[in-house]
Amino acid sequence: MKIKKNDKVQVITGKDKGRTGKVLKVIAEEGRLAIEKVNIVKKHIKAKGKEPGGIVEIEKPIDISNVMLVCPKCKKLTRVGYKLEDDKKIRICKKCTKEID
Repeated sequence: MKIKKNDKVQVITGKDKGRTGKVLKVIAEEGRLAIEKVNIVKKHIKAKGKEPGGIVEIEKPIDISNVMLVCPKCKKLTRVGYKLEDDKKIRICKKCTKEID
């Protein structure tokens, strides 16, 4: 998976198009990720013991094909490439060819 937790991404399609946020959770098996303050839904929670019930807002995962990585160096939307350096795969920005991590 080319996008990892804590990466900054921007939504390119769907109801939240244009919004940016930090990746909170990656679900690699399903190809989905949860992004901070994107795709927010309201969920009704039942009271359990001392915890109160009510309506909470949570971030639901969206498909990874609907987002693009924002390069931390050039601040542009970019695809992710890889470069081998000392037998390690390093993620690079396809636009500015700088290292992402």
